Formats: sequence, structure tokens, C-alpha cells
Amino acid sequence: MSAKVVPLPRKRATLDPMLSLTAQGMNSVNSVILERMQSEIPLIPRLAGHLISGGGKRLRPMLTLAGAELVGYQGTRHHKLAAAVEFIHTATLLHDDVVDGSELRRGKAAANIIFGNPATVLVGDFLFSRAFELMTEDGSLKVLKILSNASAVIAEGEVSQLTAQRQIETNEDRYLDIIGAKTAALFAAASQISAVVAECGEEKERALEDYGRNLGVAFQLVDDAIDYDSEAAEMGKDQGDDFREGKMTLPVILAYARGSEEERKFWKAAIAGHRTSDEDLAHAIHLIGQHDAVEHTRDRARHFAQRAIDAISIFPDSKARQAMAEAAHFAVARGY
Repeated sequence: MSAKVVPLPRKRATLDPMLSLTAQGMNSVNSVILERMQSEIPLIPRLAGHLISGGGKRLRPMLTLAGAELVGYQGTRHHKLAAAVEFIHTATLLHDDVVDGSELRRGKAAANIIFGNPATVLVGDFLFSRAFELMTEDGSLKVLKILSNASAVIAEGEVSQLTAQRQIETNEDRYLDIIGAKTAALFAAASQISAVVAECGEEKERALEDYGRNLGVAFQLVDDAIDYDSEAAEMGKDQGDDFREGKMTLPVILAYARGSEEERKFWKAAIAGHRTSDEDLAHAIHLIGQHDAVEHTRDRARHFAQRAIDAISIFPDSKARQAMAEAAHFAVARGY
């Protein structure tokens, strides 16, 4: 990272400008989602609807819509593509919850708990297939390449995370590679495809891709900070999930690197799965707080959020650019 980045100021932020900017388009996207999640097999829309209607922010499809506004696109192709983006994201969430054995998603029972692992995996596959139907209907090989590549990279990122699980030697570079794949790749693709359908050139495509990628990294960094910094009721998941699953996220990586020999012994045992009680979680949170690891993680998120904002500075000032900048502020400031 050679470019000098001005630190993102700590500020209260909201997603409201993005919600307002994309409200009309999201009505069309939601119609596509509702139509394409249907099946003659009743379990499919029931299970898919459990997660899709579960109160997620739908930030990824909003990025496609906001990007289209930013570049002045007047058509409607991006509505189906935004729905494809959401289906890819939903499919990965369903698969993730099975892999992680999650009990909560967005504040309610995860689909795998209600419907079982086999059905959850298969409905995830169904949603992936629907996403690819929508991509091929669009007819652009470039869009298909971008979104299909993102899907492959996400899967690689999840496998990489799985192989890093319970590996105390995982460092910050490896961690950033993992979240760059499993989270930021879809943010980047969702943003970039709006410039592709608008046919506005490589420079603007690259700017939107950079915006999405940096925003995605910032978003995941904050997610990982929240796991050691928030109440489960606010997060909509069990606090300490990452801890009990032995995930080497940045707060843990920093606390381990800065810790005493005794603290490192604790972390080795905890990440190996031998210290996972509520008392152990409380001790982990104490150590992370003692070494300012959550605040440092949020600082790193501010850095990437500022890079996202800088990436779209090539565009003229507009409501769309302001909303996208505010979304970057929100990604860092949020507590859920």
C-alpha cells in the first residue's frame, strides 16, 4: 500500500442516503428476488424466504444500483444483476451456517437449525443456480465473467478460512487475503458490473471495483471487531462465535502478537478449542481490550473505507457519490 491515505474521521454515520438513493430500484430488485426464489418444491421458497426476508441490509445489491446512479445508467439491466448478486450472497450465507454450525443468523434461528443441513446446502445450490440464470439472461459475457469469477473467489476464500481455522500462526497478511476473497470479492463485483452495463470505460469500471473491494474489506474488519465488542442482541448472532470456532480474525491476531508469554499460552489453547467456556470468552475479550485490538481493527477498517471513498473521487460530486461515501462511513461506524 504505497499511496498515502488520509485517516477516515470518526463520525456518526447512517445508511439512510444509500437506502434513499436505491429505494425505487430495490423495489424492482426485490420483485425479481421474490419471483426467482419460487419453486414447485415448497421447501425451497420456505427455506430461502427464511433468510431472504430476515432483515439483512442488502448492501451488495444496493452497490450495483448506486454504481449505476453514479455513472448515469438509464436502463434496467442492473436490476436482475443486483438480484443475482443477492442470490450469490444468500447462497454463501446458507452454506456458511452449515459449515460453522451457526445457531443464529440476523437475530433468529439459522436455516440449518430449522430445516437441517442437507436442505440448507441444497437450497443454497438452488440460489446459486438462479443467480447464474439471471447472469446468462443479461447476455453480457463480461458481466458473466466478473460474477462467476467472484463466486469462485468467494469459495476459495471460505476454503482458505477453513484451513486457517485453529491455526494460531495465521498472520495479518493471510487474514486480509481471506477476507479479500470471502467478502470483498462480491462487493467489488457488485460495484463493477454497474459500470459494465453502462459501457462507461475501463477507468470507471476500475474505480467502482476498487470502491467495492475496499468497502468489503472494511465491512468484514468491523464484523470481526464486533464479535469481541458488542452484545449478541445488537449483532443478531451469538457473541463469541468466532472465538469458539477458532477463527483467527484480526482482533485475535493482534492480541496474540502483543501478548505476554502467559497470554499466548491462553490463546494457543483457546484457538485449538481447549478453552471455549463463557469464562474463557470473557478473558479473551479482556485481553483484546487490554491490547486495544478492537480499536486497532476499526482503525484498519477506517483506512480501507477511506480508500473506497478515494476510489470514487474521479466521479463528479453527486447524491450518488455522497451516498456511497456515507455508506463507507457507516460500514466502519456500525455496531451490527
